[in-house]
Amino acid sequence: MDAVRSTGTVVAGALAATGALHAVWAATPWPLRTREDFADAVVGVGVEGLPSPSACLAVAGALGAAAYLVGARAGALPAAGPRWARKAGSGTVAAVLLARGAGGLLLFAGGRIERTERFRRLDRRYYSPLCLALGAGAGLVAAAGD
Repeated sequence: MDAVRSTGTVVAGALAATGALHAVWAATPWPLRTREDFADAVVGVGVEGLPSPSACLAVAGALGAAAYLVGARAGALPAAGPRWARKAGSGTVAAVLLARGAGGLLLFAGGRIERTERFRRLDRRYYSPLCLALGAGAGLVAAAGD
């Protein structure tokens, strides 16, 4: 069970950090210098295609909830609510992350969804593999947690 708790702690921490970053992005392109640079590297569109601050905050909230569900299922955070909800929730987190990771590799890298070259390169190297790793970790926690 220590492996499940450790995995859940790492996945929950990564999801919480990513959620915090999305909250920051509601107000600033940090750590990039300009909105244009941010749009190119993080979203893969022009500035006019950037999500609204409220959309960034909604994603931040969803990532915070995902972090809680995985952390609680792993026993790394206090559990609230019914056990089945934590299991279903962490399983949903795993499915969404795995779909994003695989979808990024298939749709962005394959050119089926138009994105900038910089974004496609970063997605192939970092974004999609991170989603796949976090999805696999969340899946382990969903299957073997509390």
